[in-house]
Amino acid sequence: MFIDKTQVIVHAGDGGNGAVSFRHEKYVDRGGPDGGDGGNGADVIVVASRNQNTLAAFRFQRLLKAESGQAGSKRKRHGRSGQHLLVPVPVGTTVTSPEGDVLADLTTDGQQAIIARGGRGGFGNAHFTSSTRQAPRVAEKGEHGEQLEATLELKMIADVGLVGLPNAGKSTFLAAVSNAKPEIADYPFTTLQPNLGVVDIDGTDSLLIADIPGLIEGASEGKGLGDEFLRHVERTNVLLHLIDVYSPDLVKTYQTIQEELRSYRVDLSNRPQVIALNKIEGLDEKTIKAQLALIKKVAPKATPIFAISAMSKQGVKELLYKVQKVVQAERKRAAEQAEDEAQNLPVIRLKGDGPWHLEKTETGFLVTGSKIERFAMRTDFDSPFGLERLRDIMRKMGITHELERQKIEPGQTIAIGRIGSIEY
Repeated sequence: MFIDKTQVIVHAGDGGNGAVSFRHEKYVDRGGPDGGDGGNGADVIVVASRNQNTLAAFRFQRLLKAESGQAGSKRKRHGRSGQHLLVPVPVGTTVTSPEGDVLADLTTDGQQAIIARGGRGGFGNAHFTSSTRQAPRVAEKGEHGEQLEATLELKMIADVGLVGLPNAGKSTFLAAVSNAKPEIADYPFTTLQPNLGVVDIDGTDSLLIADIPGLIEGASEGKGLGDEFLRHVERTNVLLHLIDVYSPDLVKTYQTIQEELRSYRVDLSNRPQVIALNKIEGLDEKTIKAQLALIKKVAPKATPIFAISAMSKQGVKELLYKVQKVVQAERKRAAEQAEDEAQNLPVIRLKGDGPWHLEKTETGFLVTGSKIERFAMRTDFDSPFGLERLRDIMRKMGITHELERQKIEPGQTIAIGRIGSIEY
């Protein structure tokens, strides 16, 4: 079954907890702390694979969960880190967050992207030894891995996208020029899923052509099948617009498709196009010229227009040669644009952990900020030694000073984000 859009739940691995341990061995006096660090949680990584052509594998397996890191143990043994979860997806897959942010856009075979990062393992008490702190009884908890709902969306990558109303002959054309075997019938919406075919051009070049299921008026708003498959046109370099020469109104037929391409979330009407009037077998030359003249009046001046018969292959070779030239020009333009963008890349400066913020509440104060919240996430609130370390961190960050300046009273609660709270 062809599935080109699905939602998944992504869980990266949690970090392992650090250990509190002291060395106890015969003949070893005051062995000291030897609690090891916890292992890091695993990332969830999507990998583009040319061996995948649909997202059907995620229809019944919506949870993508990576391994968590193991806890540290005595003798300074580090917990094992989780093994990263590699998720194969078809080339052309995009991954977006619920907010619409693009987490990954995979356009080449083997390309990888991390969509959820695993939590860092907590330090064991051996990590906190110093000349003044020789027997620490504090260890960190592992951080939680990132969790989110993500949308996987497949957009086929092809050189040429076939567009047109139902029964324009797109499947017949694809079958005639390539190795594809799409279903062909004389009723509308025969093609229920996009088909790909490779067209060989005199053994020197090849074109990848995608047959997009028939569009109708209102497709960009969800009517018919167009709303589901217009996304596949986004990746194509050139559009080949097939029109049934027997259409009652050729101009309206052409304008209908152009309007749907223009109304889509990404304006596709500006893509390089080649127009082909199909099914001319049996028509005399005078009628064909008259139909071509109608389309020339409404199409942009530079748009190549052909009259062909996909059934008898009349005019098909000339059309393919022209499409090849347009595709080559578009490839060259895209390569030059990519080179210019690479030379003018902006300088991105990494942001720090950011400041903390203090807010008064009914029961005390609320402290927020990425850095202090990360420390709190790694704190064991059931351990007095862990709480004392957190208070020490708050002193060093200046949070305690600000709390005292705002006249915090003994017994009031200090909440740190949504992670936990301590009493002053």
